[in-house]
Amino acid sequence: MFALFLALSFLTSCEDVIEVDVPSEEPRLIVDALMRIDTTVTTAPFFAEVKVSASSDFFGEISPVRLDEITITNTKLNESIVLLETQPGSGLYRKDTSIEFLTSAELLLQMNYRGSIFQASTTYVPTVPIDKVEQGDGTLFSGEETEIVVTFTDSPNRDDFYLFDFDFNEYLVTEDTFYPGQTFQFSYFYEEGIESGREIDVSIIGVDKPFYNYMNQIIVQSGGNQGPFTTPAATVRGNIINVTDVDNIDSFALGYFAVCQVFKKSVTIE
Repeated sequence: MFALFLALSFLTSCEDVIEVDVPSEEPRLIVDALMRIDTTVTTAPFFAEVKVSASSDFFGEISPVRLDEITITNTKLNESIVLLETQPGSGLYRKDTSIEFLTSAELLLQMNYRGSIFQASTTYVPTVPIDKVEQGDGTLFSGEETEIVVTFTDSPNRDDFYLFDFDFNEYLVTEDTFYPGQTFQFSYFYEEGIESGREIDVSIIGVDKPFYNYMNQIIVQSGGNQGPFTTPAATVRGNIINVTDVDNIDSFALGYFAVCQVFKKSVTIE
């Protein structure tokens, strides 16, 4: 019994509190400014919408941000709209507008936040419809994956870059280098499988080359399971810069400003 007591005392005395230094930095803006233009919808009102939050310390949570002002300007029309927060503290900014305003010329996004001005510019990028989305019966490794087969036809008269949204914050990028103007078919696999009866929305989004490169880096760093605005990797720089502190290469917002045409098809898993 005495020997057992000594052993327990020794094990107890070896327990020390370990303090771990974690990264700490100033909050950084995270901007979800991907605007999907569905030109097949002509009756419903259209909203320009931007969601803004801020990063915190390593173990901190992402918090909504209240901006001093946020505007979008059509540089050709020389017209601006002011986006307003939908609810106090939501970080979601919206303004009803027209598809023409967002697709006719270069757009400038400007956000005023704590004495700094953040800006980004973009132009509308068209895409092509999805020809077909259907469930396949293929698998990869575990045999439990769900296969989705997507078919679309590339435009023959331009260089196209595509972002596919497969629901569940799962994305894929592709470019038409090897299939210009041709019908292209590919498979996408959900690794954990999808339950029977679940409807999945698959979207094709037109993007330019810089946004394609940005999304490709995001997908690689996140393992394919992170959307473009769900706490983007801090090492991936988007197109939103702090023009008040332009000489500081580390002074930029996470996220991206893009205005893109989108087409969507749904499939029900059997």
